[in-house]
Amino acid sequence: MNSCACGKSIFMIVSVASTPERFKNGGILKQSQKPSVHHQTLRVLEWDKLCHSVSSFASTSLGRESTWAQLWSLDQTYQESLRLLDETNAALEIHKHGGCTMDFSTIDAVLVKSAIQHARRMLPVDGNEAMAVVALLQLAETLQLNLKAAIKEDADWYKRFMPISEVIMGLVINRSLVKLIQQVVDEDGSVKDSASSALKQSRDQVRTLERKLYQLMDSLVRNNVNETSSLEVSNVDGRWCIKSGANLTNLKGLLLSSGSGVGSIIEPLSAIPLNDELQKARALAAKAEADVLLKLTEKMQMDLEDIEKLLDSVIQLDVINARATYGLSFGGTCPDLFLAENKNGSSTGAHLSGHGTSEASYPIKREWTLHLPKAYHPLLVQQHRENLQKARKDVSLAISEQRRKKLQGEKFNVKEETDINLSSLEMQVTRLEQSPPVPVDFFIAQRTRVLVITGPNTGGKTICLKTVGLAAMMARSGLHVLAAEPVRIPWFDYVFADIGDEQSLSQSLSTFSGHLKQISDIKAQSTNQSLVLLDEVGAGTNPLEGAALGMSLLESFAETGALLTIATTHHSELKTLKYSNDAFENACMEFDEVNLKPTYKILWGIPGRSNAINIAERLGVPKKVLDKAREQYGAASAEINEVIIDMERFKQEFQERVNDARYYLMLSRDLYENLLVTKRKLMEHGTNQRYGKMREVSEAAAVARSLLHKKVRQLRSSATRPSQPTAADKSQHASATSNQHTAADINERPTTSESKHPAKVAQQSSSEKKRVPKVGDMVHVSSLGKKATVLEVESSKGQLVVQAGNMKLKLKLTDVET
Repeated sequence: MNSCACGKSIFMIVSVASTPERFKNGGILKQSQKPSVHHQTLRVLEWDKLCHSVSSFASTSLGRESTWAQLWSLDQTYQESLRLLDETNAALEIHKHGGCTMDFSTIDAVLVKSAIQHARRMLPVDGNEAMAVVALLQLAETLQLNLKAAIKEDADWYKRFMPISEVIMGLVINRSLVKLIQQVVDEDGSVKDSASSALKQSRDQVRTLERKLYQLMDSLVRNNVNETSSLEVSNVDGRWCIKSGANLTNLKGLLLSSGSGVGSIIEPLSAIPLNDELQKARALAAKAEADVLLKLTEKMQMDLEDIEKLLDSVIQLDVINARATYGLSFGGTCPDLFLAENKNGSSTGAHLSGHGTSEASYPIKREWTLHLPKAYHPLLVQQHRENLQKARKDVSLAISEQRRKKLQGEKFNVKEETDINLSSLEMQVTRLEQSPPVPVDFFIAQRTRVLVITGPNTGGKTICLKTVGLAAMMARSGLHVLAAEPVRIPWFDYVFADIGDEQSLSQSLSTFSGHLKQISDIKAQSTNQSLVLLDEVGAGTNPLEGAALGMSLLESFAETGALLTIATTHHSELKTLKYSNDAFENACMEFDEVNLKPTYKILWGIPGRSNAINIAERLGVPKKVLDKAREQYGAASAEINEVIIDMERFKQEFQERVNDARYYLMLSRDLYENLLVTKRKLMEHGTNQRYGKMREVSEAAAVARSLLHKKVRQLRSSATRPSQPTAADKSQHASATSNQHTAADINERPTTSESKHPAKVAQQSSSEKKRVPKVGDMVHVSSLGKKATVLEVESSKGQLVVQAGNMKLKLKLTDVET
């Protein structure tokens, strides 16, 4: 018995009638320790069937037993439940990765456990046990290598696989032990001849003696073949003999057995010494083999603790993988498991299991105590899948049978019968495919303490109760809940259920006294963290008294009872509790009046109405009888039904509007995302265009500066010549002047008058060279037409770095003006 997070006690429950043999007679807890109400709850919810279904996904026999034991115990604290969910999520991440699959089918955990027990008792392990240990060690090494490869690919996988990655990396693997076992033991579990010289010598002697005995027996059979035709070589307790269907007169030896009609078995005298030597040689070989295995056992004893821990870790991983594989196979969803607010007002807050996901990122609003959208009853889903698989298998067998009969050329009428059978089987498959289990929706607000569900018989009320109860226990046990959308479930310390079934009927629990006793026990054992499920509360007695007692019981649960109580009823009086107590909420099972059958869907906030008279009218009951029934039923009840009809219609219209709003909200989100993408693309395009233009301007300015510098050098060289310019020089001077005008237009530097006097231009350039700007000075960048701040100056290279707005440019000293 462990102490849970809320200070209450959790009992580990074992049903002797449905658990494996290893848990009976002194298993987890004795029968006297089990609370009867909790045991009854596990039985009526068929928790044992779910445990069996999950454990079937384990690969090893010990893994299946451990999975069953963990699920059946239901002794987890809140923190332990979160840890179990984290383990399940990590195993699912491993499945998604694909390269780190956890396949434990290659090991025999029972043989490994047997080897550990033999080694602990100083008994020699046999070859099969030793090879089972090798398989365990090799599996652990493979798990580590695969995990290391995944981490090498992306280091984030280690965190995503936590806490499984921590378990795998912590496995201790003795490779020298693997090498030693493989040296002395063959793959089939037999000890190799090369294991020791004594073993090889003994086995060689055994083979030699067996060969001699074979030759001897062969010669004796050939010599006596004329006397009888039924001689054959036999082996009795390891000794070579001759068996005959008749008495042998010429063959001398020891008569081992004889009988009328059976013949006799004789050990020839010539074979006795060889048989004695063979027995001694075999004993020596067995002793040598035992010595080899004993040495191997002594080597294992040195690492026995590590081997045992390794086996426990592998079984633990097998259990985790079974939970994850079950959820993956049936489409489970990780629940948002949280501790609800206690009566004293304190709250532990909600927590989403799964690799540190924050509460803010979880899509479910915290206003819900229980949020189960599109939740499935796991056993109904499993049963439907099994029925569908069986139907498809029957179709395949029918097709195979039809082909066989066609090949054998059977009569035409037989073929027609086969076709009819195949058609009916295919129709059965189609019906199953088109009628999957119907999910239920549960949205219970935090203020609600008691939910009252009404509706017709066979409308799905009981299935709803069982679905909620199983979902709560699955979340607590580290399993994913079978739901199509994210779910939010409080952590319940107990789940109590008073639900009638065939077995409870036979035990008279469905009588009013038994029903009242059951509810009384639930009330006494429930805590403020419990879930209580009551089916047909107040039934089994006078309707007026039952309704009054049911109202009183539910009000008691709302005030001082469980965290959440869900009750089904046919009493109309219980529907009115919602309007006088905010802790109550109504819901009803929808009924299709057109097709006269339930839809198995829940309508929230609406009390169920009576359909008996309307159904009777649809079925053709005389109008006189119906009118009298309506008169006895009362006008007030009829008016209530009309109000309920209007509420249902309003609820349906409201739901349609909500669905439309969700649809348009989804469209608006898509449009908003597309708008953001388009805006980002436009900004990127504008930036690219701006940088492109700037690049073009910079390139044009560079070309212009290059031309200008070239012409200035030409003018300087011509100005230093003493001779008069020739006609060609004049032409060249005119061209240079023209180019200088062009460069001046681009850089906005020289004036027209200055371009006419090269000497002045040269003088000005010389003066500008002398005035080198300093860091922090403002200079004019001609190529940009704006001022910039000097950041760095490299006088030796004639360069400087300036800051012009958001741009940082590296220019030559001649490219700027001080």
